[in-house]
Amino acid sequence: MPRYLISFPDGAMKLSDEEFELASIESHAVVEEAKRAGVWIFGGGIDSGQVTGALAATDGTIVASDPARTPPVGGFSIVDVASREEAHAWAARIAAACRCDQEVWALIPSDVA
Repeated sequence: MPRYLISFPDGAMKLSDEEFELASIESHAVVEEAKRAGVWIFGGGIDSGQVTGALAATDGTIVASDPARTPPVGGFSIVDVASREEAHAWAARIAAACRCDQEVWALIPSDVA
């Protein structure tokens, strides 16, 4: 089955502490639903407030990113579903739970034998 990336940009969740707590509970419930449905692969959030990103350069060196730069993704889910429409349905559930829009992207298979 095709895999899809469902994500939202960093800073998209502009919620009060109370709203954030509810969104956390509801989004974890959607994740549990996806696990029970057998479509959940992996997901999480980027902790841009605690960790500075790093850049691996083409010459193999690791360069610390500019701490003022925010990551392009605030949170993401990877699902393995039968169709784009099913990915859209999961994205809608996640959007409602997280209280922010979600983007849906088909992933290119990277099977390496």
